[in-house]
Amino acid sequence: MTSPLPRAPHLDAGSGGAPALRRPRLEGAGTLFRKEILRFWKVAFQTVAAPVLTAVMYMMIFGHVLQDHVQVYPGVRYTSFLVPGLVMMSVLQNSFANSSSSLIQSKITGNLVFLLVTPLSPAAWYAAYVGASMVRGLTVGLGVLLVTVWFAPPPLSEPWWIVVFAALGAGMMGSLGLIAGLWAEKFDQLAAFQNFIIMPMTFLSGVFYSVHSLPAVWQAVSHLNPFFYMIDGFRRGFFGVSDVSPWISLGVVGAGFVVVAAIALRLLQTGYKIRS
Repeated sequence: MTSPLPRAPHLDAGSGGAPALRRPRLEGAGTLFRKEILRFWKVAFQTVAAPVLTAVMYMMIFGHVLQDHVQVYPGVRYTSFLVPGLVMMSVLQNSFANSSSSLIQSKITGNLVFLLVTPLSPAAWYAAYVGASMVRGLTVGLGVLLVTVWFAPPPLSEPWWIVVFAALGAGMMGSLGLIAGLWAEKFDQLAAFQNFIIMPMTFLSGVFYSVHSLPAVWQAVSHLNPFFYMIDGFRRGFFGVSDVSPWISLGVVGAGFVVVAAIALRLLQTGYKIRS
């Protein structure tokens, strides 16, 4: 019988017996973070090179078919418009895949017990898993950008939005992957989560089109998709043009990240599906 996941103490007795806030315990997070980095980097041909190749195939197929038929923004070639969407799609999908696959593999193979007997706090678990997911997602995204930019280099109108939305999107999807990995008990459940939730929401977020080209009803539906705001805000950094205000996108994505991160931390604190 394994020991429960240690709870991170949040309160400490201050002067006069009053509770005082304490900083989250992150001891050991660096070691677990490096272990998670090595986990995907040792098979980089599969975890990094393969997603880059997939994005290039999307670029070649959609760019060839629609280049002369679609112009989303005035003066912007369709292939240039496509680059930021493919980059961000790769960031989101690979950030989710890293944390979710790591947890489900550890649960199924039984080596999660070696983490349960360590004094790692829930905050340390979260920082390591999500941090490594962000590294993988951003690495794949950079690889996609470096390769696809040769086809149609997009401008860099407001690069700060690129950094902000890439980081927030990777962090949010890494947190969501952590939740999915904790919930799933077998690979089939994780695959269903990815195929029926993550993939549709990603492809329907405006990666290959602008939502302004959709009928009014479907525009409204697209605005309910949080992935749309990640893609739209990220694309704003390249072209200086977006379907909605980048500040609205920042608010939606930021709030989504806080909610998902809080849920992930709570599940870790309670030892959800990892105590037995």
